[in-house]
Amino acid sequence: MVRLRIRNTGDVVDEYRVVPVGDPALWVRAEPAALKVYPGQTGTVELRFSPPRSPDATAGPNPYGVQIVPTEHPEAATVVEGNLTITPFTEVRAELVPPVTKGRFRGRPVLAVDNLGNTRLTASVTGGDPSDQLGFDVHPSSLQIEPGRAAWVKTSVRPKEVSWFGRKEIRPFALALQRSGTEPLPVEGTYVQRSVFPHWVLAGFALLLALGMTLAILWFARGPQVKTLATEKAAAAGEQPQELAPPSASPSASAPEPSAPAEDEKPKKPADAPEKEKDSEGGEDDAGGGGGGGEETAPAKENKAPSVTGTFVSDDSGKCLSSTDGLDGTQLVIETCRKGSAGQTWKAENDGTFRSQGMCMDVAWGKHDDFTDIQIANCNGQPAQQFRFHEDRYLLAVDSGKCVDIFDHQKADGSTAVLWPCNGATNQLWKYNGRLPG
Repeated sequence: MVRLRIRNTGDVVDEYRVVPVGDPALWVRAEPAALKVYPGQTGTVELRFSPPRSPDATAGPNPYGVQIVPTEHPEAATVVEGNLTITPFTEVRAELVPPVTKGRFRGRPVLAVDNLGNTRLTASVTGGDPSDQLGFDVHPSSLQIEPGRAAWVKTSVRPKEVSWFGRKEIRPFALALQRSGTEPLPVEGTYVQRSVFPHWVLAGFALLLALGMTLAILWFARGPQVKTLATEKAAAAGEQPQELAPPSASPSASAPEPSAPAEDEKPKKPADAPEKEKDSEGGEDDAGGGGGGGEETAPAKENKAPSVTGTFVSDDSGKCLSSTDGLDGTQLVIETCRKGSAGQTWKAENDGTFRSQGMCMDVAWGKHDDFTDIQIANCNGQPAQQFRFHEDRYLLAVDSGKCVDIFDHQKADGSTAVLWPCNGATNQLWKYNGRLPG
């Protein structure tokens, strides 16, 4: 509370109106708001301040003013200035989105941190789990948040050991928000680790193996007996030359015999030549070349039309946009292109959506903010699932007018796709080899 004294230096009774001005004016109440003062007398007005407990009331000195307006002589109005010092306070709210994440090799929850205090928040984020079975990647690991603002911390939760067979395992964990001089603020979450192969696959494989071994045993036990005559025929063939070869034969005497058939066959070749001349021009040239006729009859190659489905290949990394396991809410990443990968296969539908594994490309929560996740989600017909492959090879989110971007030009497998203003950078350019609608 501040007391303001007003003295009437005139010669008539005057009424003075007290009007707070400046940013803190909404927090100031003058009692009374109007004061009558007799000539030569002094009146007192109390100024009561009630700043809210919110980021709007910035910690530290806040200048304010009070305008004194006399009713009889309004042109003689004056302003009295002062400073209101607001005590700093800290209030933080943190939330894990989603609180339960699922995956075979990793999960990607996001930590949302809101600074509800009136001073800048500086903190670090770490992860841990009671069983020490999980590893954590946090980006960024340190934060500076202005009053009234929020920040998103992208985390990757991965199991230290891959579960190949068996049932899913539930692993609780916590992300700790640590501020200097205070206790850590834990934010609890759950990671559901799925096995790479369902539990029934091992039983099915064992059953198929047993069935295969049974069939093999039956085949060898009841198979037909095969008898070979190869040895007897070889022996007979070895005796036959000895009976046919005359004892007085010599190489010089037998040499003319193979030449006789050759002389008999020579007249047959010109006899065939007229038939070839009737069918083609060039006579001996066509017969000797043999390649001309082959070129005329070779079928021409046809240009294949684009496939109904295709892949998005990043100009920046040469890797493919993937929906990985295709679960609802899974953020899109880039991975090394693999032929026939279901997660890297996309189909452009006539309703303006791009689909993979029966799910739709989606802007998380329908937001327009920079750094919003591009994910795979159940198709719902909302504007957040409308995308257009621009002629300049942007993949454009129609609702926000922003582009699908690989954050910070990262090129490693698992680098995430986010929403970002279109800027022509190579991490926003794609090659799509599928068929587009229209």
